[in-house]
Amino acid sequence: MRNSKLFILAFVSLTLMAPNFVYAMHIMEGFLPPIWAIIWTIVALPFVIKGFSNVNSIVKNEPDKKLLLALAGAFVFVLSAFKIPSVTGSCSHPTGVGLGAILFGPTAMSAIGVIVLLFQALLLAHGGITTLGANTFSMAIVGPLVSFGVYKLMKKNGVKSTISVFFAVSLGDLITYVVTSLQLTLAYPDPSGGFIASLGKFLSIFALTQIPLAIAEGLLAVIVYNLIVEYKKEGGLAIENI
Repeated sequence: MRNSKLFILAFVSLTLMAPNFVYAMHIMEGFLPPIWAIIWTIVALPFVIKGFSNVNSIVKNEPDKKLLLALAGAFVFVLSAFKIPSVTGSCSHPTGVGLGAILFGPTAMSAIGVIVLLFQALLLAHGGITTLGANTFSMAIVGPLVSFGVYKLMKKNGVKSTISVFFAVSLGDLITYVVTSLQLTLAYPDPSGGFIASLGKFLSIFALTQIPLAIAEGLLAVIVYNLIVEYKKEGGLAIENI
C-alpha cells in the first residue's frame, strides 16, 4: 500500500503537468549585462553553499528522506520547464520550489534549484550559464524563503495545512517573478520613465501569465502535499514539517 502511494505521488509530481521544453527560458543566456550577471552570482553564492551543506546533512543523517528529496528535485525540474512566453528574454512558468521549501527548508531548495537550473541551461537551452546567478536568486532563493515564511506564519496562527500550503506555494511562485521583474528593470531601465516606468512594464506583463500559474501551482502542491501526508501516516516518511 505504501509503495502504491509513493507511485501515485511520483506520477502526479512528474506527469500531471507535462512540460514543453523547446525554446524555454528563465532569463536567457547573455541577456543580462556582465556586471549584473556577476552581481547576482555573488549574491546567490552564500545561499547555494549553505544549501549544499544542508542537503548533504539530510542525505547523511536522514537517509529515509533521500527519495522524497530526489522527488522534490524532479518536481522543480518538471514544473520550471513548463513555459508560457512572457516578455523578450524571459518567460513565465511554475517554479516547483515552494513545496520543497515547506518539506526541507528554503536553503535546501537553493541547492536543488541551482542544480535544476544548471541542467536546464546545459541540456534544454532553458536559462543560461551567465544568468545562472540571477535565475537562482529569484527562483531558488527568494521564492523558497517566501514560501517557507508564509507557511510557518500561517501554521503558527492556526490555519489549516492545505490552505497554508496553497498560499505559501502560490506567493512563493509569484514573488519569483516580482524579483525577476526587478532584475530586468535594473538591467534595462526605461530610457524616458526610468526605473519605476520599467518596473511597471515588467510587472504588468508578467502578472498576466504568472498569477494564474501561481494559483495552479498552489493547487497542485496541495494535491502532492496531501499524498505525502497519507504516505507519512502509513509510516513511510519522517518529515517534521507536515
